[in-house]
Amino acid sequence: MYKQLYLLLITFLMFTGAAAQEEVKLKSGDFIFQNIACGPLCDAINAVTQGYQGNKFNHMGMVYLRNDSVLIIEAIGKDVHLSPLKDFLARSKSPHYTGRLKSAYQKDIPAAISFAMKQMGVKYDSRFLYNNGMYYCSELIYDAFKYANNGKAFFKLYPMTYKEPGSGEYFPVWKAYFEQLNMEVPEGKPGCNPGGISLSDKIDMTGTL
Repeated sequence: MYKQLYLLLITFLMFTGAAAQEEVKLKSGDFIFQNIACGPLCDAINAVTQGYQGNKFNHMGMVYLRNDSVLIIEAIGKDVHLSPLKDFLARSKSPHYTGRLKSAYQKDIPAAISFAMKQMGVKYDSRFLYNNGMYYCSELIYDAFKYANNGKAFFKLYPMTYKEPGSGEYFPVWKAYFEQLNMEVPEGKPGCNPGGISLSDKIDMTGTL
């Protein structure tokens, strides 16, 4: 009897383990949400954004499976480009959370990927201004799915803030950042962020990497 119970337990654990692995197996169009430790700028972003289950995300990319390669479409550094999954994950020691569009929206993925691939080499949007011909990470995802949705907003834009919570004052790091660019702080301008996208009701969060 004990032997039979043991075998049943082993079978159950093997089945549930396989199911868990299948749940987080990456597919084209999946999102990976990341928290990079880049100093005061990343700290300032984390202070004013919220993500899935209270997690802090300051970067994201979209999975693109090509032949046997797992690539990430992302806007980071100088421009929009493809990164191998291992290079993407190596940037952060924090858990990477994965998200997948709900079944009703899976049809939009091919067009979104096609749009994003056409943006390869587009400059990184260091000014964080929507619709200025450049892209930061979540802005690229926002426009890709807007395109796939026949030009209608798919995710949401929100007023951006660069002020310390509860103080009404700009983070010193943001003030210095935009002074270097010879521009006013774009407080209140429409934008998006990885945390906000991770909370979208169009996404199921599927696990961690």
